[in-house]
Amino acid sequence: MRNRRAVPPSPLPQRHGIDPVRLRLPAAGAWATVRDHLVDRLSPAVDPGRVDAMLREGRVWGTDGPVAPGAPYAPGAYLWFHRELLPEVPVPYALDVLHRDDALVVVDKPHFLATTPRGRHVTETALARLRRDLGLPTLSPAHRLDRLTAGVVMFTVRPEHRAAYQNLFRDRRVRKEYEAVAPYDPELELPRTVRNRIVKERGVIAAREVPGEPNSESRIELLEHRDGIGRYRLVPLTGRTHQLRLHMSGLGVPILGDPVYPTVVERAPDDFRRPLQLLARTLEFTDPLTGRARRFESRRTLAAWTSHREWAGEEPAGDAPPAR
Repeated sequence: MRNRRAVPPSPLPQRHGIDPVRLRLPAAGAWATVRDHLVDRLSPAVDPGRVDAMLREGRVWGTDGPVAPGAPYAPGAYLWFHRELLPEVPVPYALDVLHRDDALVVVDKPHFLATTPRGRHVTETALARLRRDLGLPTLSPAHRLDRLTAGVVMFTVRPEHRAAYQNLFRDRRVRKEYEAVAPYDPELELPRTVRNRIVKERGVIAAREVPGEPNSESRIELLEHRDGIGRYRLVPLTGRTHQLRLHMSGLGVPILGDPVYPTVVERAPDDFRRPLQLLARTLEFTDPLTGRARRFESRRTLAAWTSHREWAGEEPAGDAPPAR
């Protein structure tokens, strides 16, 4: 195997907990200047005038410093620059740290806060907040939770430990337990295990079940019920996108507050009412560095169970935030 060229460290620091964009110029191309390539590569998201301004103001860097506006094209060269950060609606709920040591940071994520930057959610993410607030620029997620799901999320502190913890999730050596609030159906036989094939297409909000070899598996149990709703324990044995939400909807008991299943409902970015009633309750695993048994548990509760009328907007909210 050929030795891969090491990627040089970024000459630009993080900004607001966000890494600069890194590009590598293609080995072949007809561009005369770096500017010509950037205009082609960043179009249509970035117009030529903005590319010119970035170069003129010294905001595009190479390994030797800012790239001059007329710099010739250099095949294989690396470039860095900070993306333009658009205004974001602040998520008004705390990100609670459950555990912190030299290897791991484990947090209790609120509803509506994305785990990592993606799309329109960049600075208002758990990763960006933690890097800023804890002063840990190399922090990286060991796994992810949906933006609408609350609960336990784990991050690695050091790059050299990242693969060991991420591989735990890849190899299904982490026991994950979730809690959900959904309608109660007395005719639905539980507990049961749901197995089916899930497909999630890029750019499409909802995943869907399709015929074929199962690639998803969830254990679903009813813990208790009252007044037409139930509190459920969900144990995913695989980790497909939206797996638990799709499995509950497929059983005819969609999780309360779900804006995607069974029907997609558009919600404004600042609409924090009726959060999805899905909580990542626990993570359990054997630590790959120490061999010790680890267990982390969320301290949150699901509002539709503890105060259903308040969660549904039928009475004024008290002091507790609705994302709890």
